[in-house]
Amino acid sequence: MKKVLLGLFTLTLVLVLAACGGGSKDDASSDKGTTLVIGASNSPHAVILEKAKPILAKKGINLDIKKYTDYVMPNVALDEGDLDANYFQTIPYMELEMKEKGYKFVNMGGIHIEPMGIYSKKYKSLDDLPKNAEVIMSNSKSDWPRVLGILADAGVIKLKDGVKRQDVTFDDITENPKNIKFKYDVDAGYLMTAYNNEEGDVVAINSNFVVDQGMNPKNDAIAIEKTDSPYVNVIAVDEKNKDNKDIKELVKVLQSKEIQDFITKEWKGAVVPVSK
Repeated sequence: MKKVLLGLFTLTLVLVLAACGGGSKDDASSDKGTTLVIGASNSPHAVILEKAKPILAKKGINLDIKKYTDYVMPNVALDEGDLDANYFQTIPYMELEMKEKGYKFVNMGGIHIEPMGIYSKKYKSLDDLPKNAEVIMSNSKSDWPRVLGILADAGVIKLKDGVKRQDVTFDDITENPKNIKFKYDVDAGYLMTAYNNEEGDVVAINSNFVVDQGMNPKNDAIAIEKTDSPYVNVIAVDEKNKDNKDIKELVKVLQSKEIQDFITKEWKGAVVPVSK
């Protein structure tokens, strides 16, 4: 009798240990899955990531998307290790942030361009701007060359020859026949409010804020940046994560034809996909 009981006890123990330590194939595969915490602007960045989410899930990569409405905290969070990557900023902006704040970030790949637009409820064209008109723009230095470039392309101002467009400063304005005034101390998140309140004569606004309000930069801007802009929105990581295979896979999916076609269809030229 004792031998029978001992045998039953041994069999039960083996089954319990197997149940605790083995698991099903589904459980084993889920254990291999990883989660990437990525910070992004609401639109179009977070929308694009949501589209890529099920594709990545099939590859065992889960996305935890943290949304931000400003351009400061996503880099703070990345630097402090609260994010694995972020997706909201252009290359010139990232380079300026690294220079000024000592961040050590790496560009893992470009995903799209959001052409900067100039908006007005008072005028339908930059040609209509009066003398001493005020242009409102963000306090981000990386945006200033973009705005000056749009104005130069429209013939409102002239810029010094031989200076790269992304390096242009106010000192490079050689002609300003309408004596345009520049207000550049406004937080980027306030620009839509300035536009809606009809502050200034025109407002230069980053496209993510515009599409977030249901507007289309291609249709609603009175002037828009050319699509050969160097201001590509990228996936950025801390340099210690530059070899992370899951982040590389994230970039590969975001640069895939499926996601690029989605961007083109969803925003109809207001957001332009890139693949490098």
